[in-house]
Amino acid sequence: MQKVILFKTRRFGDSRGWFAETYNLARFAEAGVTEAFVQDNHSCSRPVGTLRGIHFQTPPHAQAKLVRCIRGRILDVAVDLRRGSPTYGRWVSAELSAENGDQLFVPVGFGHAFLTLEPDTEVVYKVTSLYAPSHDGGIRWSDPDIAVDWPLPATGPALSDKDAVLPLLKNFDSPFDYDGTPLTLETA
Repeated sequence: MQKVILFKTRRFGDSRGWFAETYNLARFAEAGVTEAFVQDNHSCSRPVGTLRGIHFQTPPHAQAKLVRCIRGRILDVAVDLRRGSPTYGRWVSAELSAENGDQLFVPVGFGHAFLTLEPDTEVVYKVTSLYAPSHDGGIRWSDPDIAVDWPLPATGPALSDKDAVLPLLKNFDSPFDYDGTPLTLETA
């Protein structure tokens, strides 16, 4: 079952600060996440309004992601790209921040993107397949058929050259199959 899940992080604090468990195999399995993570990634985005995505990897190197913000704040977005899904092209989002410690699980079959809401934002994420450049894909962040409601700064987004010219959803032949679970944002 492919579900986008927002994991609420429990923090235990005292006068020194706090402690949090960011990954627990049993807790994640109880929520339906049984994938094995094989690579960790870390990005730093200097300007507010840095937009990364909408990214994915195609089979056989498709990736599920577990995303968290360790400095600053982001709007994290998952887009349903599973052919035959009644929620194809729809999106859900969550604000992830260093302060709230929340994490978003984005399963295989979903595009992933985020927009930084504070300067010098750092994002870390685990993935279930190693990076495979020949299977790297994406959909344009501004696709009108997806219509993500990005809270952009007046200057617009800071984009990579690649992200600025990604194809539109209408030109995408999805390799991802619908598994019977429509897009929802669950909390665990």
